[in-house]
Amino acid sequence: MSTSRRVAVLLAATTLFAACGSDSTGAPGTSATDTTAGPVTSDSVPVSQVEAGKPFPADRCAANKAAGPVIYLSSFDFSASASIVDVLVAEKNGYYDAMCLDVQLKPSFSVDNYPQIAGNDAQFSSGGSFSEMVDFANENDAGYVALAVEGRTGIDALITKDGAVATLADVKGKKIGVKGAITPAVKAMLAKAGLTEGTDYETVLLDGFDPKVHIEVPDIVGFPGYKSNEPKQLEAAGIPFKLFDPSDDGIPGSFGIVYTNSTFLAEFPSAAEDFMRATMKGLADAIADPKAAAQIAVDAIEANNNPLFLSPEGEAARWAVESQLVKNSIAPGKPAGLPLLGELTAEVTEYAAIGLFDGVAPDISTMADPSVLTKIYATDGTVIWPS
Repeated sequence: MSTSRRVAVLLAATTLFAACGSDSTGAPGTSATDTTAGPVTSDSVPVSQVEAGKPFPADRCAANKAAGPVIYLSSFDFSASASIVDVLVAEKNGYYDAMCLDVQLKPSFSVDNYPQIAGNDAQFSSGGSFSEMVDFANENDAGYVALAVEGRTGIDALITKDGAVATLADVKGKKIGVKGAITPAVKAMLAKAGLTEGTDYETVLLDGFDPKVHIEVPDIVGFPGYKSNEPKQLEAAGIPFKLFDPSDDGIPGSFGIVYTNSTFLAEFPSAAEDFMRATMKGLADAIADPKAAAQIAVDAIEANNNPLFLSPEGEAARWAVESQLVKNSIAPGKPAGLPLLGELTAEVTEYAAIGLFDGVAPDISTMADPSVLTKIYATDGTVIWPS
């Protein structure tokens, strides 16, 4: 942590309100109070907890401000996707400001963000899946920590040209177009069918993000895409295609990952927690009113000059699909977005068994932290929010 940030935290937290200590000794999430095993701290300086309906604590506000600009990188422009649209809604509705956070949203692409998060050049990002994040963690030797997993099923699928392949076995010896890298669930599905990238099929980079263009590329048999996006565009254009869905083959998956790095989480725990508090409140709003949330995304896309040529109709359709998947992903008795370590372990274990992660299931014990979301939710599943 920089000296200037450390001094700012110490001065701000000690010159405003005295620390309040823990208001509850119950288990996290047992009341309408932000409960922890002890007070939230920043550099060992205790700060007050958040209580529902009460003013946001001044010392916590100071600690969050001392975190400086908190940079969030999206994973696919400002599309109406899980782990993006909730951030956009939170920003639009002033939820980060209410947490005294200076959040700066920057449009980006999933695979480009991992080195920046690893270096703490940005503090939060959206991941395509938990396995994607884990895969890049292995490559970057980085301390990524998933704080929310909004979708508990794979959202990617393999889209192939109409009549090009009858079964997955027919992909052997052919080329698949990719946007950066092949998606984990599709890679796992092909591996389960006995097909290994680089040996049984090749991947080639595609230009742009238009599936209507990609379906016409002559050298490829198909390409991975999100079930909420590319298939909807092709259907709207009347273009026939065949979809191979990994979930139909029992391939586990996840999507809508909000992750940070262990450095920021350790140095500014209250800022990290309150970023997620605001984001999960944004998610609740986005699920409750999908059309309004999609429009917020469209407005952000247009303000950024829409470099990917995303359409209002496409974004509304995208979030209509994903919001339902996210809603269906809420585990009984658990709050929205909570990382479920058992399911995530099963995901990476199965992927490793069919050749991903060099065939060795990674230890994910430090790569997901459900305690952060547990702290921000009350027992009724609503976000603990101040007045």
